[in-house]
Amino acid sequence: MIYPYGFYFDWTYIFVLIGAIASMIASARVSSTFHKYARERSRSGMTGAQAAEMILHNNGICDVRVEHVRGDLTDHYDPRTKTVRLSDSVYGSTSVAAIGVAAHECGHVMQHNESYAPLKVRTMLVPAANIGSQLGIPIILLGILFGGSPLLVNIGIWVFSLAVLFQIVTLPVEFDASRRALVCIEQYGIVTREEQAKSAKVLRAAALTYVAAAAASVLQLLRLILLFGNRRDD
Repeated sequence: MIYPYGFYFDWTYIFVLIGAIASMIASARVSSTFHKYARERSRSGMTGAQAAEMILHNNGICDVRVEHVRGDLTDHYDPRTKTVRLSDSVYGSTSVAAIGVAAHECGHVMQHNESYAPLKVRTMLVPAANIGSQLGIPIILLGILFGGSPLLVNIGIWVFSLAVLFQIVTLPVEFDASRRALVCIEQYGIVTREEQAKSAKVLRAAALTYVAAAAASVLQLLRLILLFGNRRDD
């Protein structure tokens, strides 16, 4: 079967364009917001690393290390090694932005420690999501090359859907980590209420990047379904 329009030149590219623009806007927003509040020193004078260590200690978590990692906003929690890794702009910084980001990563530690259900689901989806993002579209292309095979095309769409599902499940995980972070930094006296509001702006901007990524993935999936879904051999 020959499809009535090409894979690369069709009106559905508007979905790809919308997703790309949303991602760029979100990325620019988080960068500008972080660097704005990275210039505001917290009254406590705590660094991102010290704030992380206090949050972990106050939550009775003693088996997680806090380490420095190179890069800008490369902060993350590695559950395999039980390590919170904080970037150049967070680890030794005393800004309200750095404290917010460090606390967010500790939010993930608390989720892991409590077996937070959405985090467990996201973790289980990682292998499938990697397969989906790497093989989904190539399988669809193979289906097209082999005479427009509906079977291969539909398999490719379903495989790609796994990567989309991962992006969607990521949203509640990230929002919950930020909620935990904001409660901790004020409750433990790491920031004032006014400073907490500024940290919240940084975390909300960061959350937009996950929202944009999920939206871009959903739009890409919708495009694939419109182009190739539910087709039959002639």
